[in-house]
Amino acid sequence: MFRPKLPTMPQPTGSVTPPVVEPTTIIPPTSTPPAPVATVPVPSRPTVQLTPGTALALVGGGTAVVLVVGAVLVSMLLAVAITGASVAVCALVIRSLVNADAKRR
Repeated sequence: MFRPKLPTMPQPTGSVTPPVVEPTTIIPPTSTPPAPVATVPVPSRPTVQLTPGTALALVGGGTAVVLVVGAVLVSMLLAVAITGASVAVCALVIRSLVNADAKRR
């Protein structure tokens, strides 16, 4: 009654044959001498020039990111603090109710 019933392995329904692998011959392509390729000089990467406007934009963007991340973290900390305080108040109320009920009896 309390023993688990294990499923039985099903038997294969059809005949199982291994796949047939046929060898193939590899025919090398006829090789022709490669044509000379003209080398094109690779242009060097352009240097990044920081103008006062772009530097100011980078500083402003970084400041905005720091302020947004800081606001999110502070709001999460505030939410945790409020939740903890409300749980503590609930615990005090429940404890006082239990103690008041015990004194009446």
